[in-house]
Amino acid sequence: MWQPSPRYPDPAIEILDPRFAKYHIVLSAVERLTTGLRWAEGPVWFGDGRYLLWSDIPNNRMLRWDEETGVTSVFRKPSNFANGNTRDRQGRLITCEHGGRRVTRTEYDGTITVLIDRFDGKRLNSPNDVVVKSDDSIWFTDPPFGILGDYEGYKAEPELPTNVYRLDPATGRVSVVADSIVRPNGICFSPDERRLYVVESGALPKRIRAFDVGSDGISLSNDRVFIDAGPKGSPDGFRCDVDGNLWAGWGTGDGLDGVMIFAPDTTPIGRIALPERCANLCFGGVARNRLFMAASQSLYALYVNTRGAPGG
Repeated sequence: MWQPSPRYPDPAIEILDPRFAKYHIVLSAVERLTTGLRWAEGPVWFGDGRYLLWSDIPNNRMLRWDEETGVTSVFRKPSNFANGNTRDRQGRLITCEHGGRRVTRTEYDGTITVLIDRFDGKRLNSPNDVVVKSDDSIWFTDPPFGILGDYEGYKAEPELPTNVYRLDPATGRVSVVADSIVRPNGICFSPDERRLYVVESGALPKRIRAFDVGSDGISLSNDRVFIDAGPKGSPDGFRCDVDGNLWAGWGTGDGLDGVMIFAPDTTPIGRIALPERCANLCFGGVARNRLFMAASQSLYALYVNTRGAPGG
């Protein structure tokens, strides 16, 4: 049974490289905010309301945690087996849905707009994770996880390869920006948006790939392996801080579960140990210096001495 650390510094926070020391707040410990989920994913922070939303995929619901009261409540049920979430630059919720095999936008009045559910006349697989660039374009991954069975969606045969897409919501134009990634998963940009990171869950070993973003803001080049997760490591969702460090949800198994932090030069600089595999994370709180970690059956949080990059 997990118990919070009664002492500072929390031993769950490990400094692997001296560069991580400045991000470690000694008088901060990992907190479990809620538990009782089946598979937590896709946390997104709403600073204007001081609450966090995230997905509990197998339970077909999205949950809400309020910072002021600490209360967890149901935000949306059914959620169409929602997975990854983010906000667009107008503050609206963008959601990847396994059940509808689509990406949606929740409008200010609560209505849901379907942004994309097909490409070239074929149904998407099961959009997984999503990020919105400063030009308002929506980038998302489309692995088959939600159609492999009836636990996190509805079993179906894939109609498309496992692509990474870019959608311009103003024009409706959709393009494949990467088509060589086997089961792409987590996705995020560096703070300057000159680098795109994508998890390749179908590779053995699993890995994080990096691409340079062209001057047009669309084209990708210099595809390379940024992180090799090793024989047991399993990266999932991630976000960058303002210094360009990559904070990645990680598993699987004792000694691996939690969050790994990598410097822009690929060096692992820190680790946050959790008793459960962390699927995804985001920065939030009043100063965007609180790391929220969606980890299997629970939601955890930790104050850190940095801030999340915009657009996470």
